Amino acid sequence: MDIRKVKKLMELLEESGMAEIEIKEGEESVKISRYGASPAPSLTPVQSFVPQQPVSTPAPVATSPVVTAENQTSDQSIVSPMVGTFYSAPSPTAKPFVTIGQKINQGDTVGIIEAMKIMNQIEADQSGTVTEILIKDGEAVEFGQPLIVIE
Repeated sequence: MDIRKVKKLMELLEESGMAEIEIKEGEESVKISRYGASPAPSLTPVQSFVPQQPVSTPAPVATSPVVTAENQTSDQSIVSPMVGTFYSAPSPTAKPFVTIGQKINQGDTVGIIEAMKIMNQIEADQSGTVTEILIKDGEAVEFGQPLIVIE
């Protein structure tokens, strides 16, 4: 099966809100699930798959003010919108998305969080300068955990 077809199926699954899709073409088949390995309902040619409950999308990236005792300036933290594994670069050999002292704009990718084998880009919700990176590459993160401090 063509990788472009698989990518398109992944996009359609994401846009539709369905939990899982399975396509068979001749002897080839692909099953894509948003929630890991779970038993799928068996479908006959006359049945169609309809999600049984609405699927919610991840919460948007939020900020929380951080005030330091030393300089009393108000910094903003980019926090994790989900539980997963944080990656600071698109691949192990690539340079990090952001470094300390780098100026970033709203919408810039600052990292990736892998959750359930899906890579989710984390974007800055405001412009500023990176003053601190609080998480190391490959570490597990929790929902709401501060990742990067920007000023």
